Amino acid sequence: MDIRTLDPSECDDWDCFARTAEGGHFFHLSGWQDVVTQSFGHKTYYLRAVEKDKIVGLLPLVHIKSALFGNGLISNAFCVAGGPLAETGEIRDALVRHAQEVMHEAGANYVELRDTEITMDGWQTRTDLYANFENEIAADSDENLKQIPRKQRAVVRKALKNEALSFTIDHSIDNFYPLYAQSVRNLGTPVLSRTYFKALLDVFKENCEILTVSHEGQPVSSVLSFYFNEKVLPYYTGSTPDARRLGSNDLMYWQVMRQAASKNCKIFDFGRSKTGTGPYAFKKNWGFEPRPMPQSFFMAKGQDMPNLNPANPKYKAFISVWQKLPLPVANLIGPHIVSRIG
Repeated sequence: MDIRTLDPSECDDWDCFARTAEGGHFFHLSGWQDVVTQSFGHKTYYLRAVEKDKIVGLLPLVHIKSALFGNGLISNAFCVAGGPLAETGEIRDALVRHAQEVMHEAGANYVELRDTEITMDGWQTRTDLYANFENEIAADSDENLKQIPRKQRAVVRKALKNEALSFTIDHSIDNFYPLYAQSVRNLGTPVLSRTYFKALLDVFKENCEILTVSHEGQPVSSVLSFYFNEKVLPYYTGSTPDARRLGSNDLMYWQVMRQAASKNCKIFDFGRSKTGTGPYAFKKNWGFEPRPMPQSFFMAKGQDMPNLNPANPKYKAFISVWQKLPLPVANLIGPHIVSRIG
């Protein structure tokens, strides 16, 4: 077996393996390498294992080095999942060991594998921080509504009856980005750049789509979704402070479900949320059950496991200050910060 970094000529074979391997995810696709290098310039190590000229395993890694946020190899950076895919446990272990070697050669302090549990010597795993939410999508609209708990179903019905609410689907960030930027500033989180979102749409094309809900013609909620293997992933969202009162977020997610059903999708992946937060409760209200998402770390000698999530008390003051920044200022400096977090 040969393990080396991905050659551009092998991208189709890589993606074919990602789509057919057990545990394969949208965040394993080779296009993320192009998105990350175009948007941020980070060094990537997309490792693939080959036997008899056939890919039998893969592991995408991104090297993010920051004086403030650490120096690590992440699979997969700017995503909530990643980790090795392999035909056998032996190939998986070989990829993991190779990642440890790359860490030392690159001068990184740790390897982080998202939504992946590694039990090999020297690895540490956290399972208490994040959960993922998935549920089936019924092809029939009425049946789909019945899957939603009664209280939340009433909210969706009310939004559907509101003639002032409408939705559009496109591949432009013009309506999406201002709503997204405002939302993340209000949460105290640095904003990703327009360049990044344009790269997502350019690289993933028809597998990347934006749905925007408007109230009396004014955009109030928007979501950028990914499509992969009969699954839809509403991943980046934004909304105005009035969205909750208007029910536009509820209508937005309902319309994503129905749009996905029209594309023969079977699974709605509501994404990752921090345990005990508002988004966590919101997703449970839709009838989705949480699944713990493990994070596995291999640390260089003498290094502590990183803790970059916003619930870390060390970032409390930063978040408070960020929430008070004028939006143009936050949009100007935010991309430079978040590009080093991953």
